Amino acid sequence: MTAERVLTPAPTAYRWRWPALVALLLGEAMNLLDATIVQVAAPAIHADLGGSVSAVQWFTTAYTLPFAVLLITGGRLGDIAGRKRLFVLGVTGFMLASAACAAAPSVGALIAFRVVQGAAAAVIIPQTIGLIKAMFAGPEMSRALGGIGPVMGLAAVCGPVLGGVLTHADLFGSSWRAAFLVNVPVSLAVLVISPRLLENRAPRRPALDVTGTLLAMTGVGLVVYPLIGADLSALPGRSWGLVAAGLCLMSLFTVHQRREAAAGRSPLVEPSLFAHRGFPAALVTSTSFFAVTNGLMTVIVLQLQLGLGADVLTAGLTLAPWSVGLAVGSWTAGAYLVGRYGARLMSVGLALLLLGALSAIAVYGTADAASYPTLLLPALAVVGLGVGLFTPAFFTLALKPLQPQEIGSVAGLLNAVQQVGATLGVAVLGSVYLSNARPDDASSALHAVRAAIWVAVALVAVSYAASRAMGGRRRG
Repeated sequence: MTAERVLTPAPTAYRWRWPALVALLLGEAMNLLDATIVQVAAPAIHADLGGSVSAVQWFTTAYTLPFAVLLITGGRLGDIAGRKRLFVLGVTGFMLASAACAAAPSVGALIAFRVVQGAAAAVIIPQTIGLIKAMFAGPEMSRALGGIGPVMGLAAVCGPVLGGVLTHADLFGSSWRAAFLVNVPVSLAVLVISPRLLENRAPRRPALDVTGTLLAMTGVGLVVYPLIGADLSALPGRSWGLVAAGLCLMSLFTVHQRREAAAGRSPLVEPSLFAHRGFPAALVTSTSFFAVTNGLMTVIVLQLQLGLGADVLTAGLTLAPWSVGLAVGSWTAGAYLVGRYGARLMSVGLALLLLGALSAIAVYGTADAASYPTLLLPALAVVGLGVGLFTPAFFTLALKPLQPQEIGSVAGLLNAVQQVGATLGVAVLGSVYLSNARPDDASSALHAVRAAIWVAVALVAVSYAASRAMGGRRRG
């Protein structure tokens, strides 16, 4: 039975579509909320559970890495088994993994449970757009899809602050564990509403590209793993060998995808996407841009808590201007500016991001190591505003030249590359900071955070160069 036969009522006549949309948007928000909450709570987790300093990076990376490499596979599983079924399964797994994270007795256990969380999120997120299209039509579908942006902006605003507040409040002695427990009631609310979702799957059942999935997972993992907690200026030969092996596997993945398509099978990534000259540039832009945003947020939190000795509430509130700027910029761009200025808005967003990063370097260059850097707050607000202006314009341009049948695949791939960029940003910028900051040496911590932000500045330049190449026409 195809998806169209399952959907008996016309989408606009389905009276439970708006409550069902709430469940989908909450499922989307959980991902961003969890990632930003944990970034703020990570130093407190390390202080409680111990382990190496590099574990602070793994608390985030162990989530984003499996999320990134399994996103496209998660979408394919929805095509095969039904998107409602996969959405409910993913939310259930996410809830159980969150509870396990909250009860984790050690660093190793927490990292393992974070991997499960990330895999569950990769099952949830790809189902959202397909389920919205199953329940809405015409102008109502545009309104429903338009709800994703504001919800993501709200999650971005609430995440860092909520992480700081929950950890600082230490409710019933829970400390950082409350940052994971908050996912449980949200997941339960989604599961209560989820029976109102309409089932939906691809009209033609595709095959699952197991080989492609394994090649992508292993390749990305080998590239990222040696960078976590490493001194990048003195990376040993073995680590470089792992990185090289990962790049080779990713090249082999590309060859495998082309062979699968040529044989008439279902590749994990549709090779026809690369017939668009601007699409590879969009992948580079997404990788470098989200490496900047996630890596920068990580080193700011590390400097506040490890370098300055600030508590987790202070760290969370410090990121509030960034989050507010992101929400304002994203809403303004989506509602008014993208339609009028188009791709030019990306350059404006990157210019503001660059201005905010350079301002942060200046603040840390003059700040008293023993005092709170108050002037950092407006710099972070400018960074957030730039991120908010850039993102809607980027995704609009990246999706514009594609054929209708390519939209779902490219959206999943861009989301996956975004998470890979986030993982690399945390690994690289976090490593630059941790390898230069010495315990009980405030001046070295200030030097370390400036060095990390300079790396972010270089990545902004990469993002700008790649974004300029995104406007190419389709070949052939």
